[in-house]
Amino acid sequence: MGGPVPKQFLALGGLPLVVHSLRVFQASPVIDAIILAVPEADIDYCRSEIVQTHGFTKVAQIVAGGIERQDSVRHALKAVGEETEVVVVHDAVRPFVTSRMVEEVVAAARAKGAAIIALPMRDTVKQVDADHVIERTVDRRPLWLAQTPQAFRRDWLDEAHRKGHLEGVHATDDASLIEWFGRSVSVVEGSGENIKVTRPEDLVIGQAILAARGTSQKV
Repeated sequence: MGGPVPKQFLALGGLPLVVHSLRVFQASPVIDAIILAVPEADIDYCRSEIVQTHGFTKVAQIVAGGIERQDSVRHALKAVGEETEVVVVHDAVRPFVTSRMVEEVVAAARAKGAAIIALPMRDTVKQVDADHVIERTVDRRPLWLAQTPQAFRRDWLDEAHRKGHLEGVHATDDASLIEWFGRSVSVVEGSGENIKVTRPEDLVIGQAILAARGTSQKV
């Protein structure tokens, strides 16, 4: 976002982005514990101003994240108990996750081992060459846009991260890592409102979504 404040702590509707997501996971009956991976310098702030201030009793641990997203997930996985069967991974900057998404992706992961929230591609997709000239129109019917939350068998995710780290594999999301590991991943249809806040204009869109839902985010 080009500023000094990490995106997950930027305000949306008067609350840090991460608080919107945490409210949903705190209330979800299928979530037993939450592990936050945050910049090491922000651990104390996150503990006092996010977890304690807002009463997120399910937050079991706050760990230092890594340089890349994959590193942060790997660090958080080390804090997951051996008895855990399914791990859910969510981007803190997707504040409009819903309880339905969480429950359905967990149910799919329990049944099939791995699942993600995703959205069917609705725009026309063009493949272009190095000179920005269209080469062909791509069939969009089998194309889906990956979102989070993503849910996996813990042993699959542990082993995929361990092997990926040893072999220097860098994946843009955990589903890609699981696919590389040789496992199939199912999709659960998400929502166009489940946006990822990565640019300043996304905050404007987020404010509009909040306004459409009312003064407080519904889960």
